[in-house]
Amino acid sequence: MKIPLPRNLSGRRLAKLLSSLGYRISRQSGSHIRLEAWDDGRMHRVTVPDHRALKTGTLHGIVKEVAAALKTDVDALKRRLFG
Repeated sequence: MKIPLPRNLSGRRLAKLLSSLGYRISRQSGSHIRLEAWDDGRMHRVTVPDHRALKTGTLHGIVKEVAAALKTDVDALKRRLFG
């Protein structure tokens, strides 16, 4: 079953949700938050816009990138984060 993306998720809230997966805020530059996570000896970095409501395309791109880094299905990751 496809999990829909939240429509009014803020960048700060997404960063907090990603922290449950092992991502930590490494820095913030202007309106962008940089998160880092270590997996199998490799560091994965993702940048999240610090906006009140992320556009669904932006949110989908971030979720897709994190799912690829964690070697998991996009819908499984959406269930884990938003379910």
